[in-house]
Amino acid sequence: MANLKQIAAELSLSVTTVSRALKDGPEVHPLTIARVKEVALRVGYVPDHHGRALRTGRTLTLTAVLPMETSEHLSDLAKLPLIEGMTLAARQAGYSLSIYSTTPDDDPVASVQQLLQARSADGLIITRMVSGDPRVKLLLDRRIPFVAFGRTDLDIAYPYVDIDNEQIAYNAARRLLDKGCRRVALQLLVPKDQASAMRLSGYEKAMAEAGISVDQSLIGHGTFTMESSADWFDRLLASSDPPTGLACANELGLLGALHALGRRGLVPGRDVHIVARDNTRLARFLPAKIDVQSVDMADVGHKLIELLESRIADPLGPVATVLLEGRFDSAE
Repeated sequence: MANLKQIAAELSLSVTTVSRALKDGPEVHPLTIARVKEVALRVGYVPDHHGRALRTGRTLTLTAVLPMETSEHLSDLAKLPLIEGMTLAARQAGYSLSIYSTTPDDDPVASVQQLLQARSADGLIITRMVSGDPRVKLLLDRRIPFVAFGRTDLDIAYPYVDIDNEQIAYNAARRLLDKGCRRVALQLLVPKDQASAMRLSGYEKAMAEAGISVDQSLIGHGTFTMESSADWFDRLLASSDPPTGLACANELGLLGALHALGRRGLVPGRDVHIVARDNTRLARFLPAKIDVQSVDMADVGHKLIELLESRIADPLGPVATVLLEGRFDSAE
């Protein structure tokens, strides 16, 4: 297998120059970088990440722990733009990104401990934050660079990027109330996670401001695949006092709800008003009259990597946090 010495000898350059050129070092002339990469490609040079890790203690790999929602088909659709954003940002920063998928039955703390024992990454991104999330204290105590996608309620400083789920749910409920809806249904995802707790808080705030008591039968907890959403919303539509508005948790929840409406000959925007959170830009292409709250998940991925890179470079520096808002992209 070709190595740096062989490339350097062929080009009459030093090994240091070749190494810096392959990393797009600003101190190397662009023409030299182009020549080095051309030869490296021709001879099939592959960086020895394992050897570098042994020499420097760094792997130049970042790992994102992404729990699978369910084992259902398309259940992780919303993660695709997030992974895309993280991958591109990691590459730009000189890192490779690995995805560590866990199942719904896996212990989140045990999963992180396994990654720490493997020492396969310079930093971690953890997701699906829960109340009092023990992973935060574990990583802080071990002095492992990490960034959380989401927030927990621990009274301790830690870096995170989060979406303002409380404001998104509040705005969705307010939009539906302003349309005259008084029976507003709400989709929540995993009941234990903080994102669902924040969504519920925003919904309850909007309903309280409107002087409407919260009807617990209108609040759905689940993974909301297309099938489960259709079944849940169909049951609501079959009740004696069906909802006139729906705040969808995501695109899959929306598709299921639209399917349930179609089976009953009901029209979104006329019989039932819908506001959906859209992470993939899928909702705006549907031939249905709905309101969409867009969240740029690729941008979320970029920001997660930026914060993690900063923590790796300066572990004792200021703890950065980012809170992003959804924006309406009305179909009207």
